[in-house]
Amino acid sequence: MNDLLAGLQSAFGLIIHLDHDLVEISLRSLQVTISAVLISAAIGLPFGAWLSVTRFRYRRFAIVLLNALMGLPPVVVGLFVYILLSRSGPFGVLDLLFTPTAMIIAQVIIITPIIASISQQSMRDLWFLYHDLLISIKTTKWQRMKILLWDGRRSLLTATLTGFGRGIGEIGAIMIVGGNIDHLTRVLTTAIALEVGKGDFPLALGLGIVLISMAILINLAIHILSRTEREGTW
Repeated sequence: MNDLLAGLQSAFGLIIHLDHDLVEISLRSLQVTISAVLISAAIGLPFGAWLSVTRFRYRRFAIVLLNALMGLPPVVVGLFVYILLSRSGPFGVLDLLFTPTAMIIAQVIIITPIIASISQQSMRDLWFLYHDLLISIKTTKWQRMKILLWDGRRSLLTATLTGFGRGIGEIGAIMIVGGNIDHLTRVLTTAIALEVGKGDFPLALGLGIVLISMAILINLAIHILSRTEREGTW
């Protein structure tokens, strides 16, 4: 018990004094995850809107497949990206393996189906409400998508935050394609695993506290957004 209290005290000391390694690792985690979320949102949100307003033969299968991709095993994604970016892979010439870019690519593959699926479910309900009106005024498919994206912005922001929460806590794929290289690809989750293995519990606890704080803030933001959406206020 005394060891735990001493470790927590040291961990808070690192946070309060803005320990260089802790700040560097935290900022790199944010850089990688925010970059991945922005790319995923740029792909997933329009795709979700397109699925909502478009009718085609295999639409139901596409939605089922998209929902299934939400549960992609991160280590499998990491292995897939590793093969693509390795020296013998089709994109090995780009020399991206064990770089933040490779980590971003892996996170995009993991996060995009989550954002797309949640946004499709949200905009499907909006499309049910707006369908007759938008059809009657002869809007184009892109105009309908634009209207759904704007009117459903609260739920879409919730979908994006959910993707961020998924990405910031990722370790499997990140470890495989990033390599956990100090001062280059080390992020919160991989650093925690490393420091625990080394026995440096104060730094591991400090990183864990930062990660938990981010998760709490994200979930709090999602709760507030969901509540304002139910109340019909921004």
